Amino acid sequence: MTARVEVRQRLSDQEITEVLSLVEAATEADGVRPLNEHVMLHLRYGGDPHARSVLLYAGDVLTGYAHVDPTDEVEGPSGELVVHPAHRRQGHGRRLLGAVLGEAGGRLRLWAHGDHDGAGALAASLGLRRVRSLWQMRRSLYAPLAPYTLPDGVGLRAFRPGQDEEEWLKVNAAAFAHHPEQGAWTLDDLLRREREPWFDPAGFFLAVRGERLVGFHWTKIHGSSDHGHEPLGEVYVVGVDPSQQGTGLGKALTLAGLSHLRSRGLAQAMLYVDETNTAAIRLYEAQGFARWDADVMYAATPPPSAERSR
Repeated sequence: MTARVEVRQRLSDQEITEVLSLVEAATEADGVRPLNEHVMLHLRYGGDPHARSVLLYAGDVLTGYAHVDPTDEVEGPSGELVVHPAHRRQGHGRRLLGAVLGEAGGRLRLWAHGDHDGAGALAASLGLRRVRSLWQMRRSLYAPLAPYTLPDGVGLRAFRPGQDEEEWLKVNAAAFAHHPEQGAWTLDDLLRREREPWFDPAGFFLAVRGERLVGFHWTKIHGSSDHGHEPLGEVYVVGVDPSQQGTGLGKALTLAGLSHLRSRGLAQAMLYVDETNTAAIRLYEAQGFARWDADVMYAATPPPSAERSR
């Protein structure tokens, strides 16, 4: 059956439904969602108008999907892709990745969730190399949890939707100035997440010194409807204003969030951390976390002659 590739700036409602169905089938088969939160939000709400969706069909059947994000000029385009479990080992993954590379001009950072051997083999077959690993760490919430003490003069309160967005964005940008994936969040990025079913301001903790926001811990609960798994808590984002570094605020915020997740009756908590951030890994290991899985980034860079020809 002849395969064809179609590239879209925006998907129709029917195409979105088909892509989401493909994603669910892959998640059920692989035990990990193949697209990250950013891409899933883009599918549901739209996002960067420069992003592209790449659809792979075998006849009239959608067999693969990829998202290509322009990101920034320094880092280059990023992408994620998935092939339906029923249509794997037929060359569709290579065909889809080849189309993504073409759409990205040969320069691409590709995320693979779960660090599966198949993803590594596919990336290597087209010359992509492994360049980054994002660990997922977990800990039991039944295990002892140390009490937390906030720095002198710092209080803790819940996020107030409709009031705290602008101040939170400022602190988030400062805390993650060297982490563009998080530090570049816009008001639209924040509001989209506030519309998600999992959003709960009671689990979004703000550290304040007087009226000034100086840090935060945003927790997340993955629901029981996710593939039959029990609910799982997440240390979604912990950020501390640079002026408060070294005060112990980050550790206190982390423990406060974990205490909240345990109070909700959850058995486990998870978080993501870059494999190279050894200081953070040591901190989380001291708090009972251990490596569970990893998301891996593969990169392709065209040869210098190709760069000059463009």
